Amino acid sequence: MTGKSESRVRTGARASSVGVALLVAFCFGVEVAQAQAIMRTPTISVPSRTPTVSPNITPRVSPNIAARAVSVGRGPRTMATIPTTSRIRPTTPVLPYARYSPNLYPACTAPYRSGDGECLAQPNAGGEGTGKSGKKSAGKGRGNNTPVALISRSFAGEFVAEIDGALSTAEADELARRHGLTRLASENFPLIGATFGLFRIADGRPYETVRREFAADGSVRSLQPNFRYMLQDQKSSAATEGDPAQYALAKLRLPQAHTLAHGANVTIAVIDSGIDARHPELANSVADNFDALGSAEGPHVHGTGIAGAIAAHARLMGSAPEARIIAIRAFGGANGGAESSSYIILRSLNYAAEHGAQIVNMSFAGPKDAVIERAIAATAARGLVLIAAAGNAGAKSPPLYPAANPNVIAVSATDRQDRLFSASNRGNYIAVAAPGVDIFLPAPDGKYQVTSGTSFSAAYVSGVAALLLERNHALKPEALRMTLVKTARDLGSPGRDDLFGDGQADAFAAVMAVPADSATPVAAAPGTTKREDAPKRREEPGARAIEQTSLSSAEDKSAVSQADRPPAR
Repeated sequence: MTGKSESRVRTGARASSVGVALLVAFCFGVEVAQAQAIMRTPTISVPSRTPTVSPNITPRVSPNIAARAVSVGRGPRTMATIPTTSRIRPTTPVLPYARYSPNLYPACTAPYRSGDGECLAQPNAGGEGTGKSGKKSAGKGRGNNTPVALISRSFAGEFVAEIDGALSTAEADELARRHGLTRLASENFPLIGATFGLFRIADGRPYETVRREFAADGSVRSLQPNFRYMLQDQKSSAATEGDPAQYALAKLRLPQAHTLAHGANVTIAVIDSGIDARHPELANSVADNFDALGSAEGPHVHGTGIAGAIAAHARLMGSAPEARIIAIRAFGGANGGAESSSYIILRSLNYAAEHGAQIVNMSFAGPKDAVIERAIAATAARGLVLIAAAGNAGAKSPPLYPAANPNVIAVSATDRQDRLFSASNRGNYIAVAAPGVDIFLPAPDGKYQVTSGTSFSAAYVSGVAALLLERNHALKPEALRMTLVKTARDLGSPGRDDLFGDGQADAFAAVMAVPADSATPVAAAPGTTKREDAPKRREEPGARAIEQTSLSSAEDKSAVSQADRPPAR
């Protein structure tokens, strides 16, 4: 009996062990299945892109500039009246092309973004124009999940400091040595009436330690990091050959506007990367050059494209083909990306203000920056029109600067179907929108490119501003901005919103709204497409006053918070 009992006990124990093992295996199997479901690769669908250009838009007529007419129907595309160019065949493209510009300011989702919109090593968001125009909420962009490198919001170990203007060069160097720093550069900036220096930590001490000691020196008026700025273009998924028609011209009604103005005798400072002034599209357009970097680099694809969106006048057409451009190089194209800093942007704004610019195009973005905010306020106070790209950091990005500065006209981007560019920033600081997806532009060495980004939307609007100033040179910045927003074509649901601002810019309606004499411009022009059923605006954009800040006192050194939202316009 004892032997049988022991046998039954052993048999029960074995059965229990097997049951426990099966239960554990079943549990682990369920865990693995859930993880695989969570980690699945998303399916990416990229829509085909077919140029859609209205055939009834009258091309610009000029005795010096040849125009072209493009007709698009259901059948094969045909080209009519293109001087000196035979019909383009798919196997033998006439125009040389450059590859798409690199993605210089990655868009990313909120969990991987810092307080000022910087991406922190996470997959890149999409670059197609997929924003939902009928919704006010921000949609998610499409992307390829390619990791991007960590991008610091400022240059490591560098300071931009306002110092005593009475210091000589030797005394400034001695000031730097006392604090274990190297003076990289310093100069007086008449724009803001102050002397600034660029300093770098030379002895390897911790950044915060050096910052506290340097800020406490009696010769230092203000101190901040040397912030990083990025050009605002967006890499597309594949290169394109052939001639994708300039749909932006019809969207902005530029051919009609050019019957009244071409931007003649208006000077636009383009703070960007190097511009190829020898490109046929830009012949005689670049009136002045300034290299704020002091570099020896050649022309860059981004700067050349921005200049082309404004002033192209050969095979292509810019928004202000007779405008004068001050080409200011503030961004280098080395190491696969173009970037600049607080000190260089300050030099660039100072040059633009001191050399007769009437409009400043800023197709770049960065964090809120006390020195640049001060320079922008001083530039606006001189009567210059400031226009900037809203940024390509996506739907959940906090405001990027200088676009979010209240003295700046911020421009978001749209595609052929008037949908918001998925990577475009949103916010109550957006003034207007303009085409910025698949834009056909010049590139260095006589080549051309098709690229996307809020950079090019801003450039188009800068050209439209030049048309208004040619029409009436006495037009003040606030009156000009109000004319742009009052005559914009409403997109999405009726009324102003955080995606398109007051709508897509309408060059013809805006020019018609500005009389050629010095009379006050009317609120809206004949033929404007603003919706009659639009509800009353939440805030009147024209009520915003130009602000001028002062950061020269010690109390103002930390007055600007990176988390501050810009004021509603």
